[in-house]
Amino acid sequence: MRAAWDSYRWLQEARDGFGPLIVTCAVNGGVQGKEAHERLPETPEEIAAQAGEAYDAGAAIVHIHARDPQDWGSVSSDPETYREINARVRERCPDIIVNNTTGGGPATTMEARFACLEVAPEMASLNLGPDMSRFPIRERPAPLPSPHPASVFDGCIPFTYGIIEELARRMQRLGVRPEMELYHGGQYWVVRSLIEAGLIEPPYVHQFVMGYQTSAFATPENVLALVRELPLDAVFFVCGLGHSQLPLTTLSALAGGHVRVGLEDNLYYARGRRFRGNGEAIERAVRIGRELNREIATPAQARELLGLSAQPRAFERSAVA
Repeated sequence: MRAAWDSYRWLQEARDGFGPLIVTCAVNGGVQGKEAHERLPETPEEIAAQAGEAYDAGAAIVHIHARDPQDWGSVSSDPETYREINARVRERCPDIIVNNTTGGGPATTMEARFACLEVAPEMASLNLGPDMSRFPIRERPAPLPSPHPASVFDGCIPFTYGIIEELARRMQRLGVRPEMELYHGGQYWVVRSLIEAGLIEPPYVHQFVMGYQTSAFATPENVLALVRELPLDAVFFVCGLGHSQLPLTTLSALAGGHVRVGLEDNLYYARGRRFRGNGEAIERAVRIGRELNREIATPAQARELLGLSAQPRAFERSAVA
């Protein structure tokens, strides 16, 4: 388990081996859908199929945003939709770690962010502060279902200490491991408050979200600064958005951390060439990890490193699906 940054420890681990590299696949997201990439999954069947490609390529964790069956261009917080997705993912990927989002999408209400926890995923994302952003939303043209015109989102998702604490409390009660999404170093104040309140338990799982608006700039200096501030008994992942994905996930593997890739964060393998799907994104992360002499963690190894049950959680199909 990695402690706070220590250069001498890094030198020792670089010589002896950093241990298995956990690869997470963020298969889709809370904003863009097939209008941005034809392989971005929307239906439960598509999400399970893309999770399966990622699993076959070496992903130990799948991070999921449900989409609305009545409006595939939007996200859903409906527990029954998550139940259906999680069950299909488990059927396709017998031991993958299922991580559902509480981040939702730009229009998701605070109350709705709690809903996916009702199906008790093994992990769930936990944003650590307000999320202010402005970005264009692409036109979703027909014949795609649920078409919509182009627009601009300009808003702030108002996470507060109280909301974050209640999300953490709900996760703790349901046996869901929080994946704390940390956008900049100031949010370590929130991590510390959660630890002091006994609302999170070690190992403390951090996801550094880099290259996002109002996050820390996606630079090596900022990644290492975040690593240096980790509490003891912490695990960290790095996800970089867009062009920052490849360099920053590589840096995370070099620093002894773990990585998140997938079509939620980045659509392009290289300039002018899009990923063929989530599986290809995982294949590259796995290849780089192995070139850096990192063993790729199996789901069983990831469960042990993250303090999860060795027995994969079962999910039943929704009765109304």
